[in-house]
Amino acid sequence: MGFVTFGEVMMRMAPRGHLRLSQVLPGELQVTFAGAEANVAASLSMLGATSRFVTALPDNPLADSCLTTLRGLGVDTASVRREPGRLGIYFVETGANQRPGRVIYDRSGSSISLTAADAYNWQEILGGQSALHVTGITPALSESAAEATLVACQTARKLGLQVSCDLNFRAKLWNWRADVPKKQLAAETMSRILPFVDVLIANEADCGDVLSIHAGSSNVESGQVDVAAYPDVARQVAERFPNLKQVATTLRESHSASHNSWGAMLFDVKSDTPHFAPVVDDRYQPYEIVNIVDRVGGGDAFAAGLLLALHDSSLSEPAAAVRFAAAASCLAHSVSGDFNFSSRAEVEALMGGATSGRVVR
Repeated sequence: MGFVTFGEVMMRMAPRGHLRLSQVLPGELQVTFAGAEANVAASLSMLGATSRFVTALPDNPLADSCLTTLRGLGVDTASVRREPGRLGIYFVETGANQRPGRVIYDRSGSSISLTAADAYNWQEILGGQSALHVTGITPALSESAAEATLVACQTARKLGLQVSCDLNFRAKLWNWRADVPKKQLAAETMSRILPFVDVLIANEADCGDVLSIHAGSSNVESGQVDVAAYPDVARQVAERFPNLKQVATTLRESHSASHNSWGAMLFDVKSDTPHFAPVVDDRYQPYEIVNIVDRVGGGDAFAAGLLLALHDSSLSEPAAAVRFAAAASCLAHSVSGDFNFSSRAEVEALMGGATSGRVVR
């Protein structure tokens, strides 16, 4: 069981705790490494799976440190290319209460955005692997990055791998055709990729922005989630892309930056059945996450948990798979940084009802 992810990894720079950038600069920032697809690879590895991360990085000490970090977590980086360009950076402020978190990108001219689509030997990279995971973030970086993502998915399909995609619309990034509106460019690009995808992960905002499919009365800005509308959203997505086998979505209700209700749905296309998690007494009852440590990367933790579960015979039934994924992503909210430093045993304990947070002795 081998997983391959493809995308950009960056330096993540953040003030301590809940401080703002204006409070600490000039001064110290905490530096880690992050990026949606790298987050998934790292989380898969820490959950006990074999993962391979593919990207393009410059040949310098910063990129060396990034690769050392990933390798230290058990991620295979042998397929990473060293190309001209730079290591992207993003700055993040952790929100609190009614003050939202904030992300500032500094990633223009990154190596992966400059690398030609045909630079990757996908036949060799994907040979002998079980699954490929991509997102809608990397195609937003440049036309060549979009084309590389498409070729990777096409090759994976030919080789019989499961292909998953997290739609992940990032409005700040879709700039590589100045004459085309961002949402239109995203829709056109992702509509070329999605026919090669088996498992789609997309929240209500992604479906609305990229596919123009909306979840009833859900409103991301106000934090309202119309849970009952999501199965129909999944059906509409599957009708448009009949190759899809499952459609998953996270269900985040943002009461404040510090307090979220969190759960998920996995829609099984063949049986036309939605499965929600967590469930208490046969009813959907989301995790109440208060005093959030760090919510960035929570969706990637969900993706990793879902992919692992779908390839594990003890968890592969849709109801169990989404329970595992929702629990993994819930735990990620308690961990600083993008990577979900949670073990499979910890995720399964939360699935089993260990929600008190008591000290384990």
